[in-house]
Amino acid sequence: MPIVIHSRESFNEIFEVLERKNHPKLRGIFHCFSGDLHQAKQAIDLGFLLGIGGVVTFKNGKIDQFLKEIPLEKLVLETDSPYLAPVPFRGKRNESSYLELIVGKLVDIYGVDFSTIDRITTENAKELFGVN
Repeated sequence: MPIVIHSRESFNEIFEVLERKNHPKLRGIFHCFSGDLHQAKQAIDLGFLLGIGGVVTFKNGKIDQFLKEIPLEKLVLETDSPYLAPVPFRGKRNESSYLELIVGKLVDIYGVDFSTIDRITTENAKELFGVN
């Protein structure tokens, strides 16, 4: 069963534990990923996907600056509802319907259409959780 990790300024400590417990079946999602490119690659190398939510739309979120270097096949979409609503709803209660705004930002970053982002990230989630 996959695990979901929510890291708040503790990537180094989490990576230490994951590397110590390195197991071929260990996999999951770094929920609400907010790290840098190096941390993103480290998480992926350990078998994890990156959960992308409203932070990708924030001016100071920074992940939009490097996300294109991460393959779409390593991403899943998240809301973190009721928190971290995307711009222009930042600071308000988040909801699932705002996923369209996150996908819209990924369309801009990756230069592909909405349906491609939708299809790939949905396939990623289904594969991770064993849903057909």
